[in-house]
Amino acid sequence: MAIEFRSVSKRFADGTLAVDDFSLVMPAHKTTVLVGSSGCGKTTLLRMINRLVEPTSGVIAIDDEPISGRDPVKLRRGIGYVLQNAGLLPHFTVIDNIATVPVLSGVARKTAHERALELMDVVGLDRSLAERYPSQLSGGQQQRVGVARGLAVDPNILLMDEPFGAVDPIVRKELQTETLRLQRELDKTIVFVTHDVDEAFLLGDQVVILQEGAHIAQVGTPDEIIENPASDFVASFIGAEKGARALRRKETPRGAVVVDESGRTQGVLVEDAS
Repeated sequence: MAIEFRSVSKRFADGTLAVDDFSLVMPAHKTTVLVGSSGCGKTTLLRMINRLVEPTSGVIAIDDEPISGRDPVKLRRGIGYVLQNAGLLPHFTVIDNIATVPVLSGVARKTAHERALELMDVVGLDRSLAERYPSQLSGGQQQRVGVARGLAVDPNILLMDEPFGAVDPIVRKELQTETLRLQRELDKTIVFVTHDVDEAFLLGDQVVILQEGAHIAQVGTPDEIIENPASDFVASFIGAEKGARALRRKETPRGAVVVDESGRTQGVLVEDAS
């Protein structure tokens, strides 16, 4: 399912203009990543898709159908939502956390539990954890439960709001790899929010770099943005001329390598056999 924003704005009651005339198509079966500094409006955009936040003006449509005419509760129950810190119910076991939305939607508890166990397999959780409580899990395990819960109603759309921001770098890398695998296997329309540009470039088919007010600084594939930043702001934001992206060729006795700005070797240059 494609998601389209048409001249959407959001002004909160305190006068803050969080989103100012935002228009974008998020393609079906692709991962669109919204990336930007804190306060740029990316989470507000995400939460407008499932009507946790209502726009002040403009139209949001899913497959050309405006969502304003849909029942908000039914809409939310048909869209997967994964939060930072997992957002699990502390007094529910793992299996009951995953089964929450299907049960609320009328699915028999036994059937929902069977589906929950299958989803534990999908996200790489051992079934022996099914009767544990969130407090008995590691941060990475909690996030996997959160992803499984988001997939429990087999949604076409999965919203992920900085889901890996609270785990350590090693676990974060594992979860990013799992997300790529899941997308290859499940083919969802994913909207992913992050402030980490490297995460955005790793996960995104379409990356949207935002400035204050959710103004689009640049939208494109990771390759397009890295190879041709649209402005000095974008170049600075992605670190185009520093760190790991400031690569240069270096000749060694064993052949050419690429090194970063600090002179650390990042890889070996291989001649194109084609």
